[in-house]
Amino acid sequence: MEENKTTKKELPNLDIDEMQKAGLNFGHRISRLHPKMKPYIAGIKSTVHMIDLKKTAQDFDRALHFIASLVKDGKKILFVGTKVQMRQLTRETAEVCGMPYVVERWLGGTFTNFETLFKRVQYFKELENKKATGLLEKYTKKERMNFDKEIELLQKKFAGIKQMTQLPDVVIILDLKKDMTCVRESKRKGIPIIGIVDTNIDPTLADYLIPANDDSISSVSYILGKIKEAILSVK
Repeated sequence: MEENKTTKKELPNLDIDEMQKAGLNFGHRISRLHPKMKPYIAGIKSTVHMIDLKKTAQDFDRALHFIASLVKDGKKILFVGTKVQMRQLTRETAEVCGMPYVVERWLGGTFTNFETLFKRVQYFKELENKKATGLLEKYTKKERMNFDKEIELLQKKFAGIKQMTQLPDVVIILDLKKDMTCVRESKRKGIPIIGIVDTNIDPTLADYLIPANDDSISSVSYILGKIKEAILSVK
């Protein structure tokens, strides 16, 4: 896919000082370094590897151009952020951008067995509609309670992908290690991966990597903020 299509507005500016303030440069302890991340290391501070933010800016800019070109072509991007502290931030960003998201545990087969998952989502939507239109009122109180519990469970699983009628065109994964099942399924289905890559991660897992701290809320918030800007700039 093309990465350098013109956009309505300028893409977000990536300022290294701002990235440093947000803590993007803090990696993991030196003992946890993935060998393939060595080219992205600028130095060591108190036994912690520091990420080279010049390289981060370069790779992140490439990812933002790719994202903008996708959105301009009407493609769908799935946001995946299942860490507890990142869930709300991921959900809010995806909703503002009008994109699907997964913030609870990744369900095995979401991509590789999408037809079955889609049927479950359709069933969830039908249940919601029946409740909203009063069609569940004909059941007993106990049966209605069971329906409510089922809707609550399905809501937790499928709320973010309720409108996803086909596989996404790309997936943004905030923690490649935690959501390795998503990584594997994306690879199997040929879905490009945009991923935050910390110093303990194999950078070759992502097609478009963002070398940065994937544990800090301020770091992930900065990254998601720039991605949101890029998406809204072409909408």
